Amino acid sequence: MTFRMPAEWDPHERTWMAWPGPNPTFTDAGELAGARAAWASVARAVRRFEPVTVVHGPGQGDSARELLGPDIDLVERELDDAWMRDIGPTFVKDAEGRLAAVDWVFNGWGGQDWARWEHDSKIARHVADLAGVPVLSSPLVNEGGAIHVDGEGTVLLTDTVQLGSGRNPDWSREQVEAEIHAKLGTSKAIWLPHGLAGDYGMYGTQGHVDIVAAFAGPGRVVVHSQQNPAHPDHARSQLYVDILRGQTDARGRALEVVEVPAPTVLRDEDGDWVDYSYINHYLCNGGVVLCGFDDPNDEIAAGIFRRLFPERTVTLVDARAIFAGGGGIHCITQQQPRATAR
Repeated sequence: MTFRMPAEWDPHERTWMAWPGPNPTFTDAGELAGARAAWASVARAVRRFEPVTVVHGPGQGDSARELLGPDIDLVERELDDAWMRDIGPTFVKDAEGRLAAVDWVFNGWGGQDWARWEHDSKIARHVADLAGVPVLSSPLVNEGGAIHVDGEGTVLLTDTVQLGSGRNPDWSREQVEAEIHAKLGTSKAIWLPHGLAGDYGMYGTQGHVDIVAAFAGPGRVVVHSQQNPAHPDHARSQLYVDILRGQTDARGRALEVVEVPAPTVLRDEDGDWVDYSYINHYLCNGGVVLCGFDDPNDEIAAGIFRRLFPERTVTLVDARAIFAGGGGIHCITQQQPRATAR
């Protein structure tokens, strides 16, 4: 049976998230409180457009309910961390519109020494069970933030993730592509060599594509554009633009590349390069939930997304506390497409 991962702009049944709990990502009470407030802001923004289910750890339900409010569904399961894009399943549909869930191997973003994944490695199956859909197991170490599809046969990948030594050291490029295509129903992979510079720090993913580039419609891709030459991502983002402008999608269309200027801030409070990016947005039914940084470029980015998605409401949510933990809005959300057959 053939399955296909729908584009993110296709209709959703609901959005899945996970609730931050005490863990190595949020090392003190202040960081955890800030993360919870940010996660809750995203959940409430998404809930304006579609149902949201938040998975929380044992004993964390009261804190979740207090911040999330009464109209978001809560489910208790053992958790290690809170990045549902990566630990949750990738939902796919068969030719008749029935859902299934791909369960990639999750190993803490390449077995990083700070990460724990005893429980998170099982969340994809828990979510699939809660959604009432069958599981498609994959032997590939992969995460949801490491792929982006157009729903028409094309997938974006990065060398340092799927081919990285901490994930799939014995896999060839051809083997990775074959497994990705088999599970997602894609036929063409476009590879970028790496992710943003800041994504290789302590809590980084080692190059997730969903902070670099994302499809924004058939034949169209948005790309992070760091316009300040002082930042190491200036050269990186120009490389991504050049690569993508030279590519066609699975249907032979030349890609239209839309550059989205990065926020003006270059370093965080510790003096490290930031990987703040508007590319790490989330599309939900009738909405675009966009990372905000209290930055002059927030409204520029919002304007770009309003032009790209004129039928959707663009909502900016402050994502700085999320980025401090190693990701953005796309990283903490996972869409369940709407089934068209039962």
